[in-house]
Amino acid sequence: MILWFTIVQLVVAVVAGLLAVVLGLAGRRPSDLSVGALALVELLLIGQVVIAIVAPFTGNPPTGSVLEFWTYLVSAVLLPAAGVAWALIERSRWSTVIMGVVALSVAVMVWRMQVIWTIQVA
Repeated sequence: MILWFTIVQLVVAVVAGLLAVVLGLAGRRPSDLSVGALALVELLLIGQVVIAIVAPFTGNPPTGSVLEFWTYLVSAVLLPAAGVAWALIERSRWSTVIMGVVALSVAVMVWRMQVIWTIQVA
């Protein structure tokens, strides 16, 4: 995986998560900013799907469990979409908090995917 792309994903996911959690705890309903931040996380994950499909053909296959990698990737792609959908349907402050938790969870998954891709897992 491209390390800088992963770092960008992590930063965006953490900032989006913290933004949404703070806005939710402050009693704010989902704003365009918090929904847009999670949508950006989703776009970056779609970019990672493309990289993950192309990388093995360029001689850069994952060094760890391919099944674990794709499980994390599919879960990470589905979570932000579900979070945004729920926020748009419910429009409550708790859906904003959930969006933040989703973004922070995705950050953890992205880091785990990077570890699987670059470090041999026994």
